[in-house]
Amino acid sequence: MGKLIGYARVSTKLQDADRQIGDLLAAGVRRDDLYTDHGVSGARASRPAFSRALDALHEGDTLVITTLDRLGRSTVNMLGLSEELRGEESTCGC
Repeated sequence: MGKLIGYARVSTKLQDADRQIGDLLAAGVRRDDLYTDHGVSGARASRPAFSRALDALHEGDTLVITTLDRLGRSTVNMLGLSEELRGEESTCGC
C-alpha cells in the first residue's frame, strides 16, 4: 500500500491551516508527509509546498486534501492537474 501525502493551503498569511492539518492527520497522513502553503492563492501557478507534495508522490500513493478548492480555483486548472497526476501532457502550468 502506498503512502498518504497531505496538502493544505491558506490564501493569506493571517489565516492558519490548523483545521486542515488536523483533518489530514486524522485521515492518516503522517506529519512528515504533510505539505502546507501559507499565504498562497489557489490561482497562483507557483505553490512551493504543493510542488514538493507532487514530487513526493509515487505510484500507489494518494494525495489527500480537505476540500477540492485547496488544489485550484478553475476547472481548467483542475483538469490540468488531473492530467499531470495521470502522467499526461498538461498545459495548465500547475
